[in-house]
Amino acid sequence: MLDIDQLGGLWRRSLIVQPDGRRDTTTEVYWLQGPEHYIDLRQPADRPSFAGVRALRDLTAPQIGWLARQDGFAGRLVKAGAFFEWQRHLDFQPPSALADAGRLWLEDGIMKEEGRDVPYLEHWHRAEGDRTPAAAFILRDARSGSAGSLVVVGDRFMLARARPFAVPGGRSLADLVAEAPTLSHAQDLVDCEISFGTVGDGEWLIRVSSLPFREGCALGVSRTGGGQLATLDTGPAGGTLTRRWSILHGEGAPLDIWLRQDLAAHAT
Repeated sequence: MLDIDQLGGLWRRSLIVQPDGRRDTTTEVYWLQGPEHYIDLRQPADRPSFAGVRALRDLTAPQIGWLARQDGFAGRLVKAGAFFEWQRHLDFQPPSALADAGRLWLEDGIMKEEGRDVPYLEHWHRAEGDRTPAAAFILRDARSGSAGSLVVVGDRFMLARARPFAVPGGRSLADLVAEAPTLSHAQDLVDCEISFGTVGDGEWLIRVSSLPFREGCALGVSRTGGGQLATLDTGPAGGTLTRRWSILHGEGAPLDIWLRQDLAAHAT
């Protein structure tokens, strides 16, 4: 039987079978599991071009439509009996009333996940790479109060940042976007960042993001003192801004391991 301490690292999904029998093998999924907390990003395969998009206000209606079909979340993984539950404190889609819980087991080199409250099946594969050191940090934007999360495992990281306002549950984000009264309101609805990247020699580089204009950007993680850290972000109309975070909770290895550029000495 699997335990949480066996799940650390990056996982990629090859299959999901939905409750109605539909099979999806094309959605790109990144699940980075830290000591307890995790971040997850899921992107449809038919991605449009985002050439020339530098910031949130450059997004067009068709691009926003695709972005709204993404999914992702961040929170804490807990185990109760035979089931794991992915508790969420941040969600890209509007919140659901159903718990995200399932049974995990290994079979023929694949980790399989079977839903507890919803009858789905997923196939997961662990990506190669170091699983130590590992850490996770629960954050709050010091200015807007938005929730955030940072998970770092080996030379990989994921960052999640909630939009600065709540969206109603019980609807899909695509529905909310379709009903948005203005283009800027639709842009604001997708302004929830979940990014995956790599860290090495003190450089944090975003590779994949729910906001494609963030791809290729440096996250620029630094400590600012007083239980805070800072990251670099992209302003709504472009340009670089500094986002300051209060650290509400930290677990695992100290963040300074990745900031001091001595990651190799701690990897196993």
